Amino acid sequence: MRPHHRFWPVRLPHQIQAPATSLWDNLAFQARRFPDKTAIVFLGRSLSYRELVQQAERVAARLHALGVRQGDRVILLMQNSPQLIAAHYGILRANAVVVPVNPMNRPEELKHYITDPQARVALATADLAPGLAQASNELPAADRLQHLIVTQYTDAFDPAQSGEESPPAAWHSWLIDPQPVAVLQGGEVSDWTRVMNGHEVPPELTVTANDMALLPYTSGTTGLPKGCIHLHKQINHNQLAGSYWTNGTHENVVLGVVPMFHITGIVMVMHGCFSNGSTMVLMPRWDRELAGQLISRRRVTHWTNIPTMVIDLLGSPHFDQYDLSSLVYIGGGGAAMPQAVAQKLLDLYGLSYVEGYGLTETAAPSHSNPPDRPKQQCLGVPYISADARVVDPDTLQELPVGEQGEIVIHGPMVFEGYWQRPDATAQVFFELDGKRFFRSGDLGRMDEEGYFFLTDRLKRMINASGFKVWPAEVEALMFRHPAIQEACVIATHDAYRGESVKAVVVLRASHLGQVSEQDIIDWCHQNMAVYKAPRQVQFVDALPKSGSGKVMWRTLQEQEASATA
Repeated sequence: MRPHHRFWPVRLPHQIQAPATSLWDNLAFQARRFPDKTAIVFLGRSLSYRELVQQAERVAARLHALGVRQGDRVILLMQNSPQLIAAHYGILRANAVVVPVNPMNRPEELKHYITDPQARVALATADLAPGLAQASNELPAADRLQHLIVTQYTDAFDPAQSGEESPPAAWHSWLIDPQPVAVLQGGEVSDWTRVMNGHEVPPELTVTANDMALLPYTSGTTGLPKGCIHLHKQINHNQLAGSYWTNGTHENVVLGVVPMFHITGIVMVMHGCFSNGSTMVLMPRWDRELAGQLISRRRVTHWTNIPTMVIDLLGSPHFDQYDLSSLVYIGGGGAAMPQAVAQKLLDLYGLSYVEGYGLTETAAPSHSNPPDRPKQQCLGVPYISADARVVDPDTLQELPVGEQGEIVIHGPMVFEGYWQRPDATAQVFFELDGKRFFRSGDLGRMDEEGYFFLTDRLKRMINASGFKVWPAEVEALMFRHPAIQEACVIATHDAYRGESVKAVVVLRASHLGQVSEQDIIDWCHQNMAVYKAPRQVQFVDALPKSGSGKVMWRTLQEQEASATA
């Protein structure tokens, strides 16, 4: 027994066993139970469970015809859409591995997601396909994609018939308007409609709970992003635990707005919803007015989100026109929920915002607040089947209650290791009390009731509205600019996003007076995902360095914190 078990939801066991089946079996089972039930509502159009399974099987059949075999990695580059969900399950049905990629990534960044997992096939929406094709075309011929399947968002809805759920006008340029044609050098580009009209037969389902299902990427303190190996059983554990934790049933109506390239969106929203047989009201991007309308009109019951979404919705001038009374669960993570906002939700609707904590390596939550007894601005308690401790980062010995140390996690949701990086894998695991614990890199403390609180970071990381930005990755991209001699990326305070990215830059002598801070910012926006791109650039003559010549980033970070204060 751990301290938090005194406050454990009485209806739930402390541990559960993960299913012995694959993630595909969850969707197929619900389609047999509820074939005509609405699985997805997308901008006014509904898709049944029968139709969703049929689409996923056609994707699987096409992938098999293209030579995809068990264990092959397939890139999925889409914004939230029915096609993303059908493609995700289709890849799993083809016995392959989903490589979810952030749609914000630029061609230079996308190259790594092709070469590192040795992907030869990808599925993308039309707005993102040209960038992915460009990334592939710029690689050596042996590393390029061989097949790219492209879908238009309008393959899933009719803009003329969306009615009250019409997308905002600002979305039309990428959602509705014609997009540039993707040209894949040395490869083939297929249309989604052709795939849906195909007559190929999907292969036999041969994957088991112990096979790899997902290879999401996470960045770190050094180098390029690393793939996290997740088996079917690890994702299955957390989607099932999440369902139990939030009172999941097939009658739930889920708002699907958290991006489904992200581990939380994949596990807690997508797999949680369709493993239950629930209905998902799907949004391709966040828009507070559309979200308010959908929650009201579709009687949404469950909403997993990023706190900035709630802040934005509550700040809408039309908020009094929305009816949130159908919500029975609201929660999320990625950033702390401001106490005043959580209190407003409680006062207006009697809703307790349930904060959670997890990483890509832990298949989303390793901690969550008990819905019946949450604490504000708290990570929560160790999740179902999880064992979490606070240890001394140097000695790795467990620390007493209340003392700050590194949060470490053991449980069936913890990943196998980093793809083709045994060195990095060895660095994040250690043994304690005969168990294999994962080192989160986050500093925290546990109170006397077993609730965990985040206090600091061991790793360099910037948290911008829940998006994790790793300075080393941004610096590596910035060094490609011909004017930059040195760069150090730090966090700067942002009243809305929590933190934003700032770059302290030393220019080459040959470019002094020829390049402005804004020029650097503009270049960054063209060459990296917008959430990574520095919002501030400061030119300096030199960066502070240690005796060994290492840049003293912490000194710059402390100076920034003092200046902000």
